[in-house]
Amino acid sequence: MTTQTDNQAQDYRLLKNRFRGYLPVVIDVETAGLNAQTDALLEIAAITLKMDEQGYLQLDEKFHCHIQPFEGANINPESLKVNGIDIDNPERGAIPEVIAIPEMFKMIRKAVKDNGCQRAVIVAHNATFDQAFLQAAVKRINAKRDPFHPFAMFDTATLAGFMYGQTVLVKACQMAQIPFDGKQAHSALYDTERTAELFCTMVNKLKDLGGFPPVDNS
Repeated sequence: MTTQTDNQAQDYRLLKNRFRGYLPVVIDVETAGLNAQTDALLEIAAITLKMDEQGYLQLDEKFHCHIQPFEGANINPESLKVNGIDIDNPERGAIPEVIAIPEMFKMIRKAVKDNGCQRAVIVAHNATFDQAFLQAAVKRINAKRDPFHPFAMFDTATLAGFMYGQTVLVKACQMAQIPFDGKQAHSALYDTERTAELFCTMVNKLKDLGGFPPVDNS
């Protein structure tokens, strides 16, 4: 049971106290299909979050890279039509998963430490999809020191449905008055930026409405 003393002891302007020791990290992936076990991971982006002096959530550091399909990966042409990725284009600058994932984790682990958090937690739009592809890549390369919670996540599609009555990213952003360029959609970095802005907007709106931190009215 949380008491008034417990609430007063928590400084909710510190990120570590806002999400029970978890650091929210927004991610988005672009893939060559829908099956995380068989289809290639082609692009990934991640954005860490921070709080300002008033306790408002905002974007922090960014990571983005194109990824080479793993050996034996399935490539679904229909998926490439949707995301517009040309996997044979040398200008993609794609790198192997074994390089990309540890580099991303390095940035995230530093943010976890800097914010005094225990672990990171994935924030994504329809988060089970992104989490599944990331976890499959982690397993393939036997990545060490995965900073993410193994199953917890914040799904902005669910949260936006609750807050705005919209579950599609572009429509949720429109309701939140966040500009969204449909021509840039299905770019991992662009979608991650919009998802991060949406998540921060929802968390900050709840703060302004007095829904968090908890207030003792006794």
